[in-house]
Amino acid sequence: MEISVIKIGGNVIDHPEKAIEFLKAFAGFPGYKILVHGGGVLASRIGKSLGITPQMVEGRRITDEKTLEVVTMVYAGLINKQLVAQLQAYGQNAIGMTGADGNVIRSVKRPVGKVDYGFVGDVVEVNTHLLTALTEQKVAPVICAITHDKKGQLLNTNADTIASSIATSLAKNHTVNLYFCFDRAGVLMDEKKEDSLIPLINEDIYEELQRENVIHSGMIPKLENAFAALHQGVANVWMGLPENLQLAAKGKNAGTIIRSQKYDLY
Repeated sequence: MEISVIKIGGNVIDHPEKAIEFLKAFAGFPGYKILVHGGGVLASRIGKSLGITPQMVEGRRITDEKTLEVVTMVYAGLINKQLVAQLQAYGQNAIGMTGADGNVIRSVKRPVGKVDYGFVGDVVEVNTHLLTALTEQKVAPVICAITHDKKGQLLNTNADTIASSIATSLAKNHTVNLYFCFDRAGVLMDEKKEDSLIPLINEDIYEELQRENVIHSGMIPKLENAFAALHQGVANVWMGLPENLQLAAKGKNAGTIIRSQKYDLY
């Protein structure tokens, strides 16, 4: 069984026209599929309107009690149900879920280290049986960035990490492709220039570009999760614009392909 895990970024969700085009593409995407989403842009905006200033460290959100309330409302409520409703309109049967629903993703609260991230969860278990059963019925799970610890506590969890964790868990028994769709053509040499796309990136290139501060902030957890997925059996990882998703599925060079092995840049 081949399954595609597709993660959509908050910057795309925040623009209705882009979101609609993506959801149409997702509905028409071939085979079994799972959608993972965050919504940090909208959560930050709503949080600010409530007097809660977002705090970020290297692209990761600090989640205190008030922030957890906001992200739960935005991710699990507003965004998740809007996405499911729109997919139904495009003929794709879907079910919206947090990690607590069906015990689909269990996490543990991240220990305090150099940074106290608050109510942030690190994934420890994915209910692959439930996800497989849903996809086999041609129902697409739409999973938001809220997990739980199975002790009654909800936890904010990086959506890229959730997508990677789902993909690696499913990869033990299935062929899994992982797609990260966001508001860039892929990994860029210059984030202000869309034509500076790096078509292929591996760990050596990543480490060099990170040292040079070409790759920073939110791109760091994206690539770390991509490499982690490849090391744990995921067949392919791709990053790029949502409108290029179907081209990527056909093997077209329409974004950045992530590899764990050593490859030349050109």
